[in-house]
Parts: sequence; C-alpha cells; structure tokens
Amino acid sequence: MVHDRGPDVGVRCIVSDRKKKPEAIGDIVANLLGQKGLSERVDQASVIPDWPKLVGPQIAKVTLPQSISANGTLFVHVTTSAWMNELSLLEPELLRSLNAGVKGMPIRRIRWLLAR
Repeated sequence: MVHDRGPDVGVRCIVSDRKKKPEAIGDIVANLLGQKGLSERVDQASVIPDWPKLVGPQIAKVTLPQSISANGTLFVHVTTSAWMNELSLLEPELLRSLNAGVKGMPIRRIRWLLAR
C-alpha cells in the first residue's frame, strides 16, 4: 500500500519496494560488480584461494599468492631463492594452468617475491 505523505517521495519508494520478492545477496553483489565492470577482476582473483589446487601441493607448500594487479600480474611470495629460480623457469607452464580456470581477464605474468 502506497501512502501519499505529500512531497516526501522517498517514503513512496520504500513502501512500494516492499512488494518485490527478496533477492539473494550473492545475486545483488554479482549484479553490482557487473555494473561497475569489476566482475572480470573478481573472477581473475579466484586463482588466489584456488592456488594449491592449480599449482599442486609441492609448489603450494613453498609459495603464497598475495595479489593481482589490474594489468594481470600475479604477485607470489616464495620461501627461498632456489625455488624462485625454479618457479621462474616453470612460469609459462604455471600461467597455462592458472588461466585454464579463469573466466575473463587472464593472468599475464607472475612476479616472484622472496618471502622474508
């Protein structure tokens, strides 16, 4: 029921919105991210929690992904310089594995950082 309280239009919107069915919060967030052009970045960032599955237990044990820049650079901490060297050589293969599960913007480069 819409009450007319004069020039206060906000009251009408709130009351009339109550007639809509509730939406799942996940759907609302997904729509908002899509409208803002951020959904591809969120999909791209999914490699961080999925890192152990994507690279395997041996590499996951000595690495920790930190962030992904807007240009597609993934920053990963590595436990030793020997592993950093080895992973640099494996980068093309790792990029293929990481990008196989990404919808949208791919990971273009991995920046290996020595953990302190």
